[in-house]
Order: sequence, then C-alpha cells, then structure tokens
Amino acid sequence: MDHGDHRPRKRFGQNFLTDQRVIADILRAVHARPGETVAEIGPGRGALTEGLIASGASLHLVEIDRDLAALWRARTGPALQLHEKDALHFDFSSIPAEPGALRVVGNLPYNISTPLIFHLLAQSASIRDMHFMLQREVVDRMAASPGTADYGRLTVMVQYQCRVDPVLEVPPGAFFPAPKVHSAVVRLVPGHFDHGVAQSAHMLALLVRQAFTQRRKTLRNALSGLLDSAGISSLGIDPQRRPETLSVSEFVRLSDAAHAAGAVPEAEGED
Repeated sequence: MDHGDHRPRKRFGQNFLTDQRVIADILRAVHARPGETVAEIGPGRGALTEGLIASGASLHLVEIDRDLAALWRARTGPALQLHEKDALHFDFSSIPAEPGALRVVGNLPYNISTPLIFHLLAQSASIRDMHFMLQREVVDRMAASPGTADYGRLTVMVQYQCRVDPVLEVPPGAFFPAPKVHSAVVRLVPGHFDHGVAQSAHMLALLVRQAFTQRRKTLRNALSGLLDSAGISSLGIDPQRRPETLSVSEFVRLSDAAHAAGAVPEAEGED
C-alpha cells in the first residue's frame, strides 16, 4: 500500500518506519498467527500493517490521523477493523478477544509513549503481550536494574506487571523523517508477578509515584505520610536508602505495609 504522499505530522510525533530488514525483524518477533487478535497503534503508512494482515490475524487499527485513517478505511472488513481514536483514551478491552489474548503492536510516538504505556498497563488483564518501538532510553528505563540512573517509576510499574524483553535496537536511519534519537523494540508480557502481588495495586502505584517525586530523598523522607522510619525498618529495609536502590519486591512490601496502616499518599510524582 503506497502512502508515500502522506507527510509526517509533527504534532502526532510521526516517524515512519522504512527499513525493510527492521520491519521483517519486528514482524518475526511478533509472529502473529491466524486466529489471533492484534491491535496496532498508529499503523501510519502500513510498514508493519501489511505483514500483520498477511499473517491471517484479526487486526484492529487505532489511528488518530484522519488522513491516514481514510487510507485504511477502504480496506476494512471482517479481518481488518479501524478505530479512529486517540490511543491514549481508547478502551483496548473493547476489542473482541478471548480474555487476556489481545496482542498489541505499535511504533509509538515518542511524545506520548510513557503515558500510553501506563494506559495499557491499566488494561493489562485483556492483553497477552505488547511489542513496541520506542525511544531507546525508554526501553532502557523499562529494563533497568535497581541502583542505576535509568531506574525509576516507569521501571518499577512495568516490571511489577510484566516481563520485559528488549528485542532489537533501531538506528535513526530506519525512519522517515530520521529522528534525533535511537530507537529500540521491546516485548512486554503482562501477568508475570515475579516480585509478589500487592494487596492494593492502587496503593503501589501511588507509593511508587511519591517515592520518585524527589528521587534523591531518603526513603524516610520520600515516604513521609505513608510510613515512618520504624515502619520501614520493620520490613528489614533501611530508611536511609534512596528509592532507586529498592527492588520491585521491596516496593511491594512497602506498599502492603502502607495499605495495612491505612496510609493516604500525598504527592504527584514524575513519570
């Protein structure tokens, strides 16, 4: 499908994937099959879409750009459905699929990638896996280990719910227009609660947000209003440690203690 006359739109963060080898590598990693249901976020000019159609999977396209949506509208049918929506507000659980079977794919705009991932994590009960092209630094943050500069709120919340598998790195020249940053493809597989399951997912999310609001603070100060030094120490965690040194399982334990104490989080934190 030739969409070469569509000019990438800055306001939608559009950088179209053009490198055929990279496209083939991503499609091989996704490995969509007949009978599966796949949602593609931002199909654009169809770099990945054509291969997904050829796989025989039932495909749902979520596209905010009206001009691009118009190009796909003519091809809709039983196996290809179009949702002219903003992915940040789209209800992915509304796509007909077996519970936990939806597969999500996308070359995500850099300017909305983090909030979009949080939006999808909130709907992860419907999702089997996600394959995303992202800014490489975002993938580095997702896959980071405690004690590193990349480790933060995104790391903890993604690793709490998902297995994180970096798939491949992609240079700027693989896109038109070429972005100023390197990209990477990551596979996220929800339902892997290897770090324990929090008694309150809501408390965990709010506690982690508050902890990283000012990441240089000690836990004693960062968790003010949630747990005092004695409460933190009772879990075998030094209250003088900084949030970025904690494992995901330690955050779960802190969250459970705060939940049991009836604490109310107070801060709006960083992404």
